[in-house]
Amino acid sequence: MIKLIFKQPGLFSFVCLPILIFLLPGFIRPFQQNNDITLHDERLDIIPKEFYIVNVIDDRDDRRAVAWLLPSNNTEAQAQTSPYDFNGGFGAIKRFIENSISQNTALHPIVVHLKKFKVAEAVGVGGLAQGKAELVMTFELQQGDETQHLVDYTGNANYTRSAGPPQDVEPTLRKMLGSSLQYFDTWINKQAGGDIRLAKSVKISFSDYNKKPEGDTIYYSVNRPLTWDDFKGGIPKSRYAAEVSPSIAYSERAEVKDGVVRVNLEVNASLPKSACWAKDGVRDSYTLNHEQRHFDLAKIAAMHLIQKIKTEELPVGNYEGPINFDYVDAYRQMDTLEKKYDDETTHGLDHFAQGKWNERIDRELKELGVK
Repeated sequence: MIKLIFKQPGLFSFVCLPILIFLLPGFIRPFQQNNDITLHDERLDIIPKEFYIVNVIDDRDDRRAVAWLLPSNNTEAQAQTSPYDFNGGFGAIKRFIENSISQNTALHPIVVHLKKFKVAEAVGVGGLAQGKAELVMTFELQQGDETQHLVDYTGNANYTRSAGPPQDVEPTLRKMLGSSLQYFDTWINKQAGGDIRLAKSVKISFSDYNKKPEGDTIYYSVNRPLTWDDFKGGIPKSRYAAEVSPSIAYSERAEVKDGVVRVNLEVNASLPKSACWAKDGVRDSYTLNHEQRHFDLAKIAAMHLIQKIKTEELPVGNYEGPINFDYVDAYRQMDTLEKKYDDETTHGLDHFAQGKWNERIDRELKELGVK
C-alpha cells in the first residue's frame, strides 16, 4: 500500500488505496525483473475546450530512468536504490499524454515539454520506503514553425510504501501526469478570453486624432483649413515661395475580449506650424490653396492606409507586422504623390495644371468620405 501527498499548484491531497495485480496463468511478464514499470493508459475526466496536444518533447537533463527505488526487502543495510524506467521509456509518457484526453485539431495546438520527471526513495522508519517525486513541464502554443511559451507546471508528491514491486509506484506517477493536464486545462480555460496569446481573431476599428487645444501640430480636418497664421517657420534660402511638411502617422490601442484582439487605430494626417514658411509678398489665396492641397494629399494617403488595412485578415500572432508594413507603404506613396503634384504644377506656377489637381483632389476626398 502507498500513502502519498501531492503538492502542486492548487494543492491536492489524497490517499491511494491498495492496488491488486493479478497475473493470469501462462502470461508472465515480471516488469520488476527487467526494471520496467508499465504506465497504464487512463482516459482523464477532461474535455478540452481550448487546446489539443500536437506534440510531446523530452527535454529532461537526466533521461537515465524515471524512478530510483529501494529493493523489496530493503533494510538500513540495503539502502541502495536501483533505476527503473517505464516500459517503452519516454514513448510511454508521450503516449499517455496524447491518449488521455480527446484531440480536437480545431483548437489551439499545444506542445508539451517534459523538463523533469523523477522519483527517488530512501529508507524510512521501520524500513518503509520514503519516496519523493517531482514533475516539471512547460506548455507552449504552436504557431506555424514557432512556439510561444504559455505556462510552466511543477508537481510534487511525497509517499510512504511498504515492501513491494516497483509497479506499486505507477499509480503515483500516473496521477502526477494526469494532474499536470488538469492544471493546464484549468489554466487555459481561465486565460482564453483575455490572453492575447490565445486570441482567435483580430478586429480593427479606426478613429481620427484631433488634439485639443491645438499646439504646434495641426491635425487634418475639413473644418480646419490652413491659414497664413499657421506659417510659423523661419524662411530659408529657397527658390520656392512657400512650403509645408505634411505627414501621416498612426497609434494603436489593443485589448482582448472574448478571445478577440480588438485594435483601435488612430490614423492621422498632420503638419507642424514650425515647419511651415512663406516669403513676404506671396501670401495670397492662390498660394495658400497650393499648400493646402499638399495637406489634402497627406489625408488621402491616410485614408488609403485605412482602406488597405480594412481589406486584410490580420494574423493574431503578428497583427502589428502587416499594419506597420502598410503604413510604410502608404508613407512612400504619399511622398511620391506629393512630388508628382509639385512637378506637374511646377510648384503651383502652372495655373491650368493646378486647376486639374484641385479637381482631382476634391473628387478623391469626396469618394473617400472626407468631404
